[in-house]
Amino acid sequence: MSHPKPVKTIAITGGKGGVGKTNVAVNVSMALAANGHKVMLLDADFGLANVDVQLGLSPEYDLSHLIAGERNLEEIIVDGPRGIKIIPASSGIASMADLTQLEHAGVIRAFSELSYDVDYLVVDTAAGISNAVVSFCRASHDVIVVVCDEPASITDAYALIKVLNREHGVDHFHVLANMARSAREGHELYNKLALAADHFLDATLSFLGVVPADERLRKAVQQQHAVVDLYPGSPSARAFKKIAADVEKWPGAQSAGGQLEFFVERLINTEQELLGVLP
Repeated sequence: MSHPKPVKTIAITGGKGGVGKTNVAVNVSMALAANGHKVMLLDADFGLANVDVQLGLSPEYDLSHLIAGERNLEEIIVDGPRGIKIIPASSGIASMADLTQLEHAGVIRAFSELSYDVDYLVVDTAAGISNAVVSFCRASHDVIVVVCDEPASITDAYALIKVLNREHGVDHFHVLANMARSAREGHELYNKLALAADHFLDATLSFLGVVPADERLRKAVQQQHAVVDLYPGSPSARAFKKIAADVEKWPGAQSAGGQLEFFVERLINTEQELLGVLP
C-alpha cells in the first residue's frame, strides 16, 4: 500500500441499537475530514446498512460484491461529502465469521491493494454483542462506546465493555453520551458506567463528551445529511466538532500494525479465535 503514515482505526459501538452510533460515525468522520484528514468510513453492520441511507447515497455495489469476487475494493467505495470514502455494507452477510478462508484472504488482499491514502478508518459496528461486533472492536486501535439515557443502553454498553475486557483484553474505552438533555445528564451516564467498571473490571473508561438532544440533528437525519454540514452552528454539530478535535489528540497508530490490511488481518484472526479455529 502507498500510505505515507499509519492508519488510525476507531470502532464506534454501543451494545444497544437506537443510541445513534451511525450518526456519531458519520458526523465525526465528516468533522475529521473538515479538519483536513483523509477519512474512510466502513459500514460494518452487514445485515442492515445504515451509513449510505443516512447520507442519501445509493451505492451500486457493496461488500457482498467484493467478497463474491465481482468487484474490487476501489469499485465498491463510494465518495461521500467532504471527500470521505465510504465502504457500504450489504444485506445478507451476517458477519465476517460466515466467510471462508479463501474469502478472508480475498478481503485482506483487497485492502492491501487499495491505493487511497487514509488517516482514519472509522468503523460503524452493528448493534448487540455479536462475534462480528467484538471482532471489529478488538481489531481497532480505539473503541468509542455510545450511550443514551435509557436503562437498556447503560446495561448493554456495560455488557459489551465487560465482554471485551474480561474475555478479550480490551482495557480502554471512550464513552460518549448521545442525545443528552444536559451536560450534567451526560456526565451522569458516564459516571454510571465508570463506577461499575472501577468496581468489577480491569478497564479504564474516558469521558469523550456529550452530544446534546438537538432538533436540528433530527432534521438533518430526515434530510439525509450530516448535521455538521447542514447545520454547522447547531449544538450537536459543535459537539461533534469538539469530539473530532479530541480524537486528533489521541496517540497515533504504530507503523507495525497501522495499515488497513493489518486491520483486516487482526479482524479475521479475532473471528477465527472466537470460532475456535485458532488456539
